[in-house]
Amino acid sequence: MKVKTAVIGVGCLGQHHVRILKHHPNSRLEFVVDIDEKRARKIAKANKTSYLTDFNVLIGKVDAVVVSVPTPYHYQITKLLLKSNIHCLVEKPFTLNLEEAEELIEIAKIRNLILQVGHVERFNPAIIAAMPLINNPKFIEVNRLGPYDPRTNHIGVVLDLMIHDLDILFFLIKDKVVFFEAHGARVLSSNEDIAKVRLKYSNSCVADVSASRISMEKYRRIRIFQPDSYISIDYAKKDLKIYKKKDPEKKITSLFDIEIKKPKLLRSNEPLFYELDNFLTSIIDGKKPSVTGEHGRDAVELALNILKNMTF
Repeated sequence: MKVKTAVIGVGCLGQHHVRILKHHPNSRLEFVVDIDEKRARKIAKANKTSYLTDFNVLIGKVDAVVVSVPTPYHYQITKLLLKSNIHCLVEKPFTLNLEEAEELIEIAKIRNLILQVGHVERFNPAIIAAMPLINNPKFIEVNRLGPYDPRTNHIGVVLDLMIHDLDILFFLIKDKVVFFEAHGARVLSSNEDIAKVRLKYSNSCVADVSASRISMEKYRRIRIFQPDSYISIDYAKKDLKIYKKKDPEKKITSLFDIEIKKPKLLRSNEPLFYELDNFLTSIIDGKKPSVTGEHGRDAVELALNILKNMTF
């Protein structure tokens, strides 16, 4: 079965959704949509498909849509699509408030539609490989840094960058946040450009999360410390390393008592491919996607609470 698909918003990220959907065996890419007609025409031509400047024209012509527009427009566009019985994958952050998120979730539930949120790090091969190794983590450190991008100046780093890691922490820890403290600074925009958050979970795990968009280089890593090992993941390089004692019963007397394993990652494609594959498979099989609207809502809820209580 081929799902008739379209992508709304073909900017920096949207163009990659288009590229993958054009070649995915379960997708028949029908349209790309962008208010910038020149941009829409260019992407459509490169992918041998049709273009539109008005997303309303999609109604009745496609089965599923990727919504990859600026966050303030997620709710309006996704609501219309869902009410038109179109499955949706909405880029992160899901919405700008909880009321919008809850309404979209309810519409999708009533109409039995797939509503997926684009937390693409869930599909990172290094994260997938690390999941079976997670065992009662005690401390987690996350750093996500990158250069300033004017396209996202309508939100700060918490909703733009850190929200990826807030979702991953929910995925890894599977416990409630019972306390947090948050600090931020405005450097290049009117929103927070750098933020540091300490989260404490009900199982006593502590996570330190940092996000910045005033770094000249991209740096995206998560380090997990647990009773039997230390796990290091480089999101960007899709790299996983595990450090542990060679003999759990012996004291460490030198570095030779520590073994370092670098598992071979089974998934060789890019995370975005696996995200879209999950979306299409969920539609065909009628099963819940790996990242549901509820997951997107939970990440937004925590991000908004962090922003509300952040000290500058």
